[in-house]
Order: sequence, then structure tokens, then C-alpha cells
Amino acid sequence: MDREELVTYPLEAFQSRDYLDDEKRLLWPKIWQMVEREEDLPNPGDWLTYNVADESVIVLRKDDGSLKAFHNVCPHRGRQLVSVPDMLPGQVHDVRGNNRKSFICGFHGWTFDTDGNNTFILDPQDWDNKLTAEMTCLSEVQVDTWGGFIYINMDPDAVPLAEWMGFAGEVLEAHEMSKMRYKWRQWAIYECNWKVAIEAFLEPYHVAGTHTQLLAYGDYYAYSKQFGLHSVSGYDVREEDFATETSGGTTRSGKAGLDPRVSTYQLIKENYETVNYAASTETLVNAASRLVDELPEGTPPGDVVAHWIASAKKDDAKRGVVWPEIPADIQKESGLAWGLFPNQNILHGATYALCYRVRPYGDDPDKCIFESYALERFPDGEEPETEWVYAEPNAENWGTVLQQDFDNMEFVHKGMKSSGFRGPLPNPHQEQKVINLHRNLANFMGRGGVRKIEQ
Repeated sequence: MDREELVTYPLEAFQSRDYLDDEKRLLWPKIWQMVEREEDLPNPGDWLTYNVADESVIVLRKDDGSLKAFHNVCPHRGRQLVSVPDMLPGQVHDVRGNNRKSFICGFHGWTFDTDGNNTFILDPQDWDNKLTAEMTCLSEVQVDTWGGFIYINMDPDAVPLAEWMGFAGEVLEAHEMSKMRYKWRQWAIYECNWKVAIEAFLEPYHVAGTHTQLLAYGDYYAYSKQFGLHSVSGYDVREEDFATETSGGTTRSGKAGLDPRVSTYQLIKENYETVNYAASTETLVNAASRLVDELPEGTPPGDVVAHWIASAKKDDAKRGVVWPEIPADIQKESGLAWGLFPNQNILHGATYALCYRVRPYGDDPDKCIFESYALERFPDGEEPETEWVYAEPNAENWGTVLQQDFDNMEFVHKGMKSSGFRGPLPNPHQEQKVINLHRNLANFMGRGGVRKIEQ
């Protein structure tokens, strides 16, 4: 899969309303997709809705602590059990509540318990007692958890979530993402197809052209690898003495040729402050600020990074944040960010993650629901209370770097419609995550796919 060949893929997936309609049948009901974090449903009776395309799902916490999920539809005449308006800017992201003991259809009063069983039908004798429990219960949806996330799958024959996650799940779980909590979470309706939106975050190859201010502090040559459904990107180094155990991710030394004590601090500070105070932590930034005072001039980059990480780890321990012990073989493959098929991207560190999720918006192939959220490990009891906030896509709400990405997404989508565009030419070394997305989409959709360009 990782052969670095000149390839392309068709544009139908971005532009066709027929393709969007087929996604409703062939993609979204067949995949494991993230709904929310477990801490959003802490108590028995807590529940929430999740919508994708035409589907609406109810997820709830039962009295025994387990999770249950159902299609949000009454089996009588098809009314939604929970009324969920379309996701409107500033109004509705999802519907949620607590202390739920039953669901009552607002049309005719049919009632269901938290196992989905029907407990009340008005005038059942009118059906000549031919209604069965199987006819009148709610339609169940598979639900499972991984890394503190709640996932659902509408396909009763789907592979288990752990199998779906594969090696990506092993790598990310080693970072103990289940112990992270939301720092912030925001969403927007955006003017591009959902695949254009997620592709904007699947590779660092665009940094030199999009985030030019970052070039003063770091080198952004990158690699990417495919791992079945999922894929990873990370930073390459051109000079071997800049290679460290974590040099593929965000905890790396600064620009080659500069004093690494200074450039490492400049790089992590710039990343942190311009990515809406995510993609790192305040602890890491503060520890980096002391490097020039704690290390002698001429300290090799690898030693600078090792000291920095050890110092930040010690600082966190003092405030009650314990870093995970990540095995060396996992750390080697950890990289910078994982693309989880089809619509998630997780940029991760030992104590933080910056995540993206995208979904189609209604029947419009030219729009999507874009969501981003920051996770972090906090001392017990100091986790911030957060909720989904609609935020217009500008620098004030999202930070400079994400605003620069937004500036691309709409115009990539428009540019693809040009009669002069001959088709994508993804970078064979740095954009394997984009290639992998389309390879896997073709497997689910039965059309499209990645094609080698013969010369």
C-alpha cells in the first residue's frame, strides 16, 4: 500500500450528489464512527443524539453502567423519538439530557424502555394481537468504547471496534487517551465537501505554502504511511543529528542550523499559541522556555529534546499529571497524527491531542459539518467544563493556523470544479493519508479509487 507511486483519483467523491446519496447507504451505516466522549454520559439515564447524513442515533447510559444505542425512530409511523432539528449555526449541535427512564413517541404515545423494548401501545387489540415484540421494539445500533471515545456502528454484522481500530488503536491507546478530557470543542458549517475538509488536516506537506510563519521555527518535511483503514503522518529529518525518539511528532527540536535551545522553544510556543492553545500544553511550553538557562550552548538537538521532555514530565508530575509509559516500538511508529477512516484525524502527544471530525451537511455536497476539539490530561478535579460551541471560521475563534486552513478549504473545493483541473496529484511520500482515504472509500462505495498514472 505504501508504494510511492504517481497516482490520481476521480473527483466524483467531492462533487456528485449521487455519490453523496450512495454514501448514505454504503458508507455511513457501515462504519464505526465516533459519537462523543464517555464523560459526556457519566450517570445512568444520561443520553444524547448523534446525526450523520439522514441517520439519527440515540446513545444512553444504562443503570448498570453499560451503553446502549438505538436508531432515533419509532417503529410505528417513523417519527423521531427525540426531535432533532438540523444542525443550525449557534442553535443545535445535538440533543441530550439525563434521568431518562423511557422514550415516548410524541405522535401516538408508543413507549419504550432503555433496552428498546416496547412497553405501551394504544389500542393494541386493533392489530388483532398480531404485533410482536420484534415488530415493535427499537432498532438497535452497535455501540462500544475506545480511548475514552464512544463509537457506534449501524451494521449488525460489523467487525468489533478493536479490530476496526487495528494498529492505529494500539498506538493511540498507548498514549492513554481515555485519561484525557476536553479542553475546548468547537464546530462550524463550512463551504466545502467533507472530504476536502478532512484532507486539509491529513498531511503537513501544506505547511510551507499555507502556514509560512511557522517556517522560521521548524522544518516541515514529512512522511506518511498506510495501516489498512487508517494512516499516519509525521515529520522527517534531513540531518541525522536532529533525529530523536519523538522527532516525528510535535515534541521535536527547532529549525536545523539554529541554537536548538532557542528554536525548540520558539517552535513549540508558536505552534501552541497559533493553534488555539492546542497541539501542545502549557507545561511543555514553559519547560522549553527554560532550555537556554538550563543547558550550555552547543548542546546537541537530541539532548535538548531529551532534557526538555524530562523537565516537562517532572513539572507535570508535581501538579498531579502522570505521563503514560509508551513502549519504544510504539513510540517509533507513533508519528504526528493519525487519520482514522473515514472522518477523524488525531494529532497526539503524551498528554494532549488535537482532533478533527467532519460529516456531510444535509444533501449538499458543497457543505460539511466541521468539528475540532482539544484534549488534555488534567489534575483530578481540574478538568474544565466544556460544551460544543458554534464558532465562525476565523482567527479570533480558531487561531491563526486553523484560520489559514479554512482559507484553503473553500477554494480547493471550488477549484476542483474547474474544467482546467486534470485531477489530483498527491505527493507519493508525504500524502499517503489522502491516498489511503480514497483507496478505502472505493472499497466501501464500489466505485472511484486510486489509479496509477502510467508514463
